[in-house]
Amino acid sequence: MSLSLKAAPNANGDDVSKDDSAPAPAPTDPNAKAVHDVVNSEIGVATLLNRLKQSIASAKEFAIFLKKRSTLEEEHSNGLKKLCRLTTESIRRPEHRHGTFLHSYEEVTSIHERMADNGAQFASSLHQMHEDLLELASNMERGRKHWKATGLAAEQRVADTEAAMRKSKSKYDGLAEDYDRARTGDRQSGKIFGLKGPKSAAQHEEDLLKKVQAADADYSSKVQTAQAQRAELWSKLRPEAVKALQDLIKECDSALTLQMQKFASFNEKLLLSNGLNISPLKGAEAGSQPRSLREVVYAIDNEKDLSNYVSSFANKVPARTPEIKYERNAVLLPTSQPSAAPPPQRQSDPPASYSSRQGPPQASGSSQSPHQSHMSQPFNQGPPPALQQHERSFSQGPPVQQYNNGSMNTSLNSPMAGPPRAPSQGAPYNSSSIVSNGPPQLSTLPFQTAQAPQPSFSQPQQQTAPVAYSQPPPPGPATANLPPLKPVFGLSLEQLFERDGSAVPMVVYQCIQGVDLFGLEVEGIYRLSGTQSHVNKIKAMFDNDASRVDFRDPANFFHDVNSVAGLLKQFFRDLPDPLLTSEHYAGFIEAAKSDDDIVRRDSLHAIINSLPDPNYATLRALTLHLHRVTEASSANRMNTSNLAIVFGPTLMGANTGPNIQDAGWQVRVIDTILRNTYQIFDDD
Repeated sequence: MSLSLKAAPNANGDDVSKDDSAPAPAPTDPNAKAVHDVVNSEIGVATLLNRLKQSIASAKEFAIFLKKRSTLEEEHSNGLKKLCRLTTESIRRPEHRHGTFLHSYEEVTSIHERMADNGAQFASSLHQMHEDLLELASNMERGRKHWKATGLAAEQRVADTEAAMRKSKSKYDGLAEDYDRARTGDRQSGKIFGLKGPKSAAQHEEDLLKKVQAADADYSSKVQTAQAQRAELWSKLRPEAVKALQDLIKECDSALTLQMQKFASFNEKLLLSNGLNISPLKGAEAGSQPRSLREVVYAIDNEKDLSNYVSSFANKVPARTPEIKYERNAVLLPTSQPSAAPPPQRQSDPPASYSSRQGPPQASGSSQSPHQSHMSQPFNQGPPPALQQHERSFSQGPPVQQYNNGSMNTSLNSPMAGPPRAPSQGAPYNSSSIVSNGPPQLSTLPFQTAQAPQPSFSQPQQQTAPVAYSQPPPPGPATANLPPLKPVFGLSLEQLFERDGSAVPMVVYQCIQGVDLFGLEVEGIYRLSGTQSHVNKIKAMFDNDASRVDFRDPANFFHDVNSVAGLLKQFFRDLPDPLLTSEHYAGFIEAAKSDDDIVRRDSLHAIINSLPDPNYATLRALTLHLHRVTEASSANRMNTSNLAIVFGPTLMGANTGPNIQDAGWQVRVIDTILRNTYQIFDDD
C-alpha cells in the first residue's frame, strides 16, 4: 500500500507546493543536526530498523483494535435489527395497544433500524481499515527485512575489512621491529638455528627483511581495500539504506495516521447520522421531513386510543340491567331494648374536637339527641371568630382544650396514644353524657374545636339502642368479597371529609394505629411489601364500611403488618390529587432546592400551612407517625432518609409528566419535613 506524501491543497484547492510567489517557510527541526549525525554513523541503519519495527507494531495493534471494534459494532447492529424485528412482530398482536401508540411504536422501531444500518456500515468500514492496515504492515515488514539484510551486510563487510586491516598492521609492525633489532645488532649472542640448521646473522637479517617487505605489501593492500569499501559505504550503500528505511517509516506512520483520521471521521459520521435519525434537522418543507424520536413519542394520544378502543365495542353493549338496591337484613336492624352498656363511637364519626368547620351547637332544650342536633345544622357553617382555631403558626400549635363540665366527658388523645382505656360500664348513652368507646379516635387538630356535637352519617336517627363494646370485629378472611358500600380508595380527601366528617380518613388512622402497635420494630417497615391478597381483602373491608375495622386486633389484618403499611401507601397513591396537592407542587420543589436548611424548612412550613384542612390534618398525623418510626430505626432500619425515599413520590405524585424528573427534590421535601417534625407541627 503506497500513500502520497505530497503537500495537501489549501482551502481554495490550490497546490501550495507549486506556489512560487509565496513560499511557505520550511519548519526548522531543532534536532536536525543530531538526526543527521546518528543516521550517518555506524548505528544509523540499526536505529532506523528499530524505529520501523515500532511503526509496524503500532499499525498491527491499531488493526487489532479496529477488528474488535468492528466485531462489537456488527454484533450490536445485528442485535438491534433482531430486536426491532421481534418487537415489530410482537407489538402488532391483538393483545397490545393499537391506534396512535402502535403507529408511534412502529416509527420508533424504524428509527432504531436506521441506526442499526448505520452501525453495520460503520462496522464494514472498520473491517476494511483493519485489512488495509494488515496489508500495510506486511509490506513494511518485507521492506524492513530487505534493507536489514542489505544495509547491515554492507556495514558488516566494512567492519570485517577494517578488522583484517588492523590485524595485518599488527603483524607488519611486529616484523618491522624484529628486523630493526637484527639490523642494529641488538640481538642475542650465538647462532640462530633454523629448519635447515644454524643461520648466520646476515642470513637472519635477510630473511626478516623479506618478511617485512611481504607484510608491508599485504598491509598496504588491505588498507586500500578497506578505504574502497568504506568510501562505497559512506557514499552509496549507507545513504541508500537510510533513505529507504526513512521512506518506509514515513509511509507506515502516514498510513497509520490516515487510518486513525478516517476512524475519527467515521465515528463522527456515525454519531451524526444517529443524531439526525433521532432528531432530524427542520428544513423549509416540514411535511417531507421525518419526525424526531421525541415528536414520535409525544404524538401518542392516550385519550384518543382509549376512546377509539372503547367505542369499537359500542355494538356489543348489552341491555341495561334493572337498578340494584341494598336491602338490610332484618336481623341487623336496631332493637329498642335498653342496655346499660354505652354504644361504641363509630370510627367514621369524628371526635368531639373535630368541629372547627361547624357552627356552635344549637340549644337542645327538647329531647333532640346530639346526632339530631348536628344533622339539623349546615355542615360547612363556619364557627364564630371566638371559636376559630384554624390558624397555623411557625412556633407552636394551639393548646389542647379539655372540657370537664357535666355535659361532656371526652378524652382527647394523640393519634397514636395506643389503645384507649376500658369503657365504663353502665353509663347511659344520652344527650348529657358522652363516653368514648370503641377504637381510639384521632386527636384534636389545630383547626378543630371541641364545642360541636359529633356528626353521624351512618346511624339512623331512630337508633337509640346501645351496642356492647365487646362485640368482636368482623373476621378478616370472610370479608374478601364485601360490596363497596362506602368507598374510601380513589376518593379525594375533601370528599371523604364531607361524607364522614373526619379530617383524617379512618383508613389512615387505622393503618397508623396498626403500625404503631405492631410494626415499629419490624425491620423494613414501609419498605417491604405485604401480601397482595391480604391488601386486597383489607381494602375491601374499608370500602365496605371503614367504621367496622379495628386494627387493635392483629387478626383483622391477618397478622401481616407489612400489608397494613402497603395499604396505607396504596391509599395515598390512589388519591385523585396527591396529599401535598398538585397546586402547591411547584412551590414544594422550589423550596426544596434551597441549600439553607432554615430557609428550606420555613419555606416548606409556610406552604404546608396553606394546604386544605383535610390535607394538613392527614399530613400532620402521618408525619408524627413516621417520626415515631424513625425513633425506632435501631430496630426497623428505617431512618429519615429511607422513609423519605419511600414516601416522596407517594405523597407528591410521580405517575406522569415532568414529576419523574423531580424525584430527588420530592425526597428532599419529605426528608426536610420529617427532620423538622416538631418545628412544623405541634405535638399536642
